[in-house]
Amino acid sequence: MTQLVWSDALSLDLPLMDDTHREFVDLLAVVREAPDEQLLAHWQALIEHTDDHFGREDQWMQDTRFSSSNCHSVQHKVVLQVMREGAVRGAAGDLAVVRQMAAELAIWFPQHAQSMDAALALHLRRVGYDPLTGVVAAPEALPGAVIHGCGGATCSDTPEDALATH
Repeated sequence: MTQLVWSDALSLDLPLMDDTHREFVDLLAVVREAPDEQLLAHWQALIEHTDDHFGREDQWMQDTRFSSSNCHSVQHKVVLQVMREGAVRGAAGDLAVVRQMAAELAIWFPQHAQSMDAALALHLRRVGYDPLTGVVAAPEALPGAVIHGCGGATCSDTPEDALATH
């Protein structure tokens, strides 16, 4: 199984986000090392952490005018849905699929953190967002409108809109 270890490369200079990410990495390591009889309990703990983790980031995006329809939030929803499906399959006796999902998360997470989460952390710092209080210190730096799609000119909420931009 692919092993993910916390490193400075995963640090985003946003303490609450970094602490949450470090906890994710640690819980994933526990899943990786778990004997079969403890695997599902540790997988469930990882799901619960991830649900809270993603929910918190999604709230930060909403608080700073990134809509819940942006691709970062959509990726959170999809990953969490797949993890929950893994729990169902694991409970039905397919522990191999849970172990495979854990290996895939170890590959996915650094890419997600170093791209989508890094962009979010940069945005939060730019607008002076305090993740603990929800206060935006520089409201003038907030986007003028809610960001939809991926936030870029070539990404939109609907296939028709995306085709129209090309």
